[in-house]
Amino acid sequence: MVNGLALAASPVLAKSSPSSSLHQRLICLDTHLDTPASLARPGWDIMKRHSQPDDFTQVDYPRMVEGGLDGGFFAIYTPQGPLTPEGILAARDAALLRAAEIRELAAAHPQQFELALVAEDAARIAAAGKRIVYQSIENSYPLGEDVTLLRSFYKLGVRMVGFIHFKNNQFGDSATDKPQWNGLSPKGRELAALAMDLGMVMDASHSADTVFDQMMDMARSPIILSHSGCRAVFNHPRNIDDARIKRLAAAGGTIQINSYNAYLIDAPRDPERDKARGALYQKLENLSGMTPAQAAAAVREVATGMKAINARYPVPRATFETFMSHVTHALDLVGPEHVGVGADWDGGGGVIGFEDAAALPKITERLVKLGYTETQLAGFWGGNALRVLKAAHDARKV
Repeated sequence: MVNGLALAASPVLAKSSPSSSLHQRLICLDTHLDTPASLARPGWDIMKRHSQPDDFTQVDYPRMVEGGLDGGFFAIYTPQGPLTPEGILAARDAALLRAAEIRELAAAHPQQFELALVAEDAARIAAAGKRIVYQSIENSYPLGEDVTLLRSFYKLGVRMVGFIHFKNNQFGDSATDKPQWNGLSPKGRELAALAMDLGMVMDASHSADTVFDQMMDMARSPIILSHSGCRAVFNHPRNIDDARIKRLAAAGGTIQINSYNAYLIDAPRDPERDKARGALYQKLENLSGMTPAQAAAAVREVATGMKAINARYPVPRATFETFMSHVTHALDLVGPEHVGVGADWDGGGGVIGFEDAAALPKITERLVKLGYTETQLAGFWGGNALRVLKAAHDARKV
C-alpha cells in the first residue's frame, strides 16, 4: 500500500539481478507518453517490437514488457495552430480522433491493454497482466473558446489536462513564448475551474511560471508537472526552479522528470540543420493517407535521411547521467514522495544510454544503489502520480 493505494505486482518474469526483480514487482507508470501519435500510422503495430533509429518510436508492447513499463498517461497532443475558427475546428477534430484511437488501442488488444479512469484501476489492471491506459491532454488549444468541451473529453476518459504547449494560446502563457496574459487568461481560469470540478489533474508542464503560480493558487487538490526538469541543474524556461518544486511538493504534487535533450543540456539550434530536417519531414505529413507499404517506405526514407543529417550537423546529446542528475536533484530537494518519470517517449525524449522504454530498469538500478527502498520506489514509479489523481477525483464537484 503506497499513498493509500494498493499497488500490485506486475506479473512479468523477473530478470536475474535483485534490482531487476524489484523493478518488475513495481507498478511503473510514465505520466507523459506521446505514443498515440504512432497509433494512426498505417501498418504500425503496437504489438510488434520497433526500433527508434528505424521508425522513431520508443514505446510498444514488447518494449513495455522488457522495461517493466506498466502503462501511464497516453497523451492527446495537438500542436499549437492559429486561433481561427478553421484552425480550432481542425484541432478539435484531430484531438477527438486521437482520443478514439487511444480507446481503440485498448479495445483491439483487450488481453494486453485496458483503459483506466480512477487511481484504483491501476493495481487491478496490472494484477491482470495488462498495461494501464490513462488519458491526458497536452495543449488545450482544441477546446477553442468553449471550455465545456472538456466535459466530452472527460467522458472519453481523459483525467489529466495540460493547458499550453510551445506557444501561448487562448488559455495562458507558454514557458517558451513571450508573456501575453501574465499567466492564465480569463478563459484559462474558466478551464482550471472546470477541470477541478470534473476531478481532472491540472498539468503545468510547458506553462509559464506565472501559470504554475496561478494554478497553485486556485487548486483544490495537488497539481502535476507531467514531464519537466530542474532549472537548478539546467537553466531552461521549460524547467522549473527549486522554490516552485518545493511549493508543488508541499501541496502534495509531483514533478515527473523528462528526458528531452534540449531541456537537459545546451543544444543550440542550427538553422541549416533545421532547414534540412524540415524538408525531410515533409515526407511524413500525409502518413495517414498512405497505404501501410507507402507509410513504411516514407518512414524508412526519413530515418535514413536523418542519420545523414545527424552526421553532417551533429547536435550535442545528453546522456543517462544527465537525465539522472535531474532525477536525483529533485529527489534530494523534495524526497521520493514527490518525484517520478515522464520521459516524453515518442515526443522527443530519449538520451544516450536511455533511448526507449526498455531502458527504464536502469533508473531503478541506480536508485537502489543510492539507498531508496521498495516502498519509496513504488511511490516514485506510480504511487505519487496515482495519489495526485485520487486527490483530484476526491475533490471533484460534479
